[in-house]
Amino acid sequence: MFLTPKSGLLLLISCVAAIAAVGSVFELSYGDPRYGVMVTSAILSASIPLTGLALWLAIQDARANLK
Repeated sequence: MFLTPKSGLLLLISCVAAIAAVGSVFELSYGDPRYGVMVTSAILSASIPLTGLALWLAIQDARANLK
């Protein structure tokens, strides 16, 4: 099995961050974000790189366990 607790947690973080990014895009495009434009923009700008980083780290961890 290739999924370790570490890679599973990283995948969970990546999924939650991706959902936050999509939700922020919809909130901003609607025109009246619940938490305000600044907070929603900050969530969006933080969640996009976090999604990519967590996914990359999960893949690296899974590849390390193949050896």
